[in-house]
Amino acid sequence: MAKPGIKSMQLYSHVDRIYNDLKSIGVKDQDPLNVKMLTPFDQLHYFGTDAVDEAIEATGITEDSKILDVGAGLGGPARYIADKTGCHITAVELQPDMNDVAKSLTERCGLSDKVEHVCGDIHETELAKASYDAIVSWLAVYHIPEQNRLYQRLGNALKPGGKLYFEDLFRKGDFSAKEQYEVDHLLYGANMQTEQQYVHDLQRANFSQIDFQETTEMWTPHVAERLDNWRAMADYKTEVHGEDIVAALDSFYDVVTRQFKGGKLGGVRVMATAG
Repeated sequence: MAKPGIKSMQLYSHVDRIYNDLKSIGVKDQDPLNVKMLTPFDQLHYFGTDAVDEAIEATGITEDSKILDVGAGLGGPARYIADKTGCHITAVELQPDMNDVAKSLTERCGLSDKVEHVCGDIHETELAKASYDAIVSWLAVYHIPEQNRLYQRLGNALKPGGKLYFEDLFRKGDFSAKEQYEVDHLLYGANMQTEQQYVHDLQRANFSQIDFQETTEMWTPHVAERLDNWRAMADYKTEVHGEDIVAALDSFYDVVTRQFKGGKLGGVRVMATAG
């Protein structure tokens, strides 16, 4: 069976739907934007900017920091970090359509001098040695194959003592054939590792002070509530987005909820220090 592409994950289809959301609150195409206006729509991870605030505090980001965001999506966390702290952040995103939307939103927020958008594979993107104070990522690392190679590259790009901070999904048990298909295709789990594999690969890449903090108990009710809220607002969302987008996101939210409730998919917050 052919390997799935990242667009098999429905969250990443119709990425320009954010423009529908903005129109629904009275924002026209090309109107100026600010980070607060975008926050309800551009944070594709769990718990929105609260999760980003935790990363800012944990990694000690300041105005003088140079930050890398891996798998930056629509650029929500990157814009929020830059706007709140004044730092410079490089936002790397694999998907051209998502990167294009992210760059446009950043320009409309007047943050292009703080947020640099780069479209490319993190394995191939040029990363200057010892150039970043911190590297952050939300729900993207499990999409990336060859994680030991990834951590080697990120460790090389961090300054000595720099912080790696990411939220991700991980494997808690053996998936059934159906569950594995959903992980591979509908969640695009290119490298769904166990806790032991995560820690081992980070250690091999010369990271220390590795803190693997499981978030499954917090995330499981959150994703269930997200699905319930989406279905409760289905009529309104259909008016905003149309039936195809509503159905695609319903399917994605349903898979995530079932996978978490099944007990074999877990959530994690990882922090480590570069050697």
